[in-house]
Amino acid sequence: MSSLGFIYNPKFSNSLGNVIVNNNRAINCKKLSRYSKISIVASSDGNNEADKNVADALNDADIEARKIREEADRRREEDERKRKMKQMKIDRMNAIPEEAEAGTVEEYMYKDGVKDILEQLDNDLVGLVPVKSRVKEIAALLVVDKLRRNLGLETGVPSLHMCFTGAPGTGKTTVAMRMGQILQRMGYCRSGHLVVATRDDLVGQYVGHTAPKTKEVIKKAMGGVLLIDEAYYLYNASNDRDYGQESIEILLNVMEENREDLVVVLAGYKDRMDKFFSFIPGMSSRIGNHIEFPNYEPEELLDIAKVMCRDLEYEMSVDAEPIFFEYIKKKDEHALFF
Repeated sequence: MSSLGFIYNPKFSNSLGNVIVNNNRAINCKKLSRYSKISIVASSDGNNEADKNVADALNDADIEARKIREEADRRREEDERKRKMKQMKIDRMNAIPEEAEAGTVEEYMYKDGVKDILEQLDNDLVGLVPVKSRVKEIAALLVVDKLRRNLGLETGVPSLHMCFTGAPGTGKTTVAMRMGQILQRMGYCRSGHLVVATRDDLVGQYVGHTAPKTKEVIKKAMGGVLLIDEAYYLYNASNDRDYGQESIEILLNVMEENREDLVVVLAGYKDRMDKFFSFIPGMSSRIGNHIEFPNYEPEELLDIAKVMCRDLEYEMSVDAEPIFFEYIKKKDEHALFF
């Protein structure tokens, strides 16, 4: 005879032994659940498959309920842990004397050697005031983030991947090199070295060639800055089978997974970079800083010419300056003027 029954179990983990429900008697039955107050039991003196299926279904429901309780307990423990961590940070802040000075951003920039690098950037590049100001703002933001970490406060490190837009020769490579040095001094990357790459360095010519080339360049740049010049050439909208898409996918993954060990800088003309980002929205979302490099004014180009003469141990005469300045203006007004 086969039958199904329920036994009240006030102690969740107690074993009920072998019981069978038969003619209001409990003998020789296999206990199916020991973790709830109601244990489901089925007789073993028959082969009624329906009873067995019902018992299995009820026990599955019992197991699912237990999992829900365990998940709720885990969440409560996690909330309690977060509450204690927050209170610990509050207590740490309250323990700091009111008269204690945290220091200024300028002081920490000087202490970490960042100020020296910013001064080198000023000396390396003529003009580009908006670019230099933006680099200083990024450095100041990272200093504040570092101070907050030292105090044990929550910090959300901003994405350090960047996009430099502007014409060739406007100093993008120099700024990328100095930015790597700044990040290295402040502990945001290991070495701060610069690796410059183009499509030819990243994209292969046949199936299976692109991934090794891209990964090799990334490996060289790990711990520093990877500058991809004219990055929009990685994507060819007119050719779905272009191998550049594979390189982009690898870069996207590395930019997300290794953002604490690699800074990727995409460079190129602004209009083309905007179009590139419209095709690859995942790339745009990973770029945290956009810096636009304006064209040099004629006066700035004259100053650059003087610096180049000085570096080559030449000297531009006073009479030559106005003549060269007029040449620069005509060249600026007429692209084909020589």
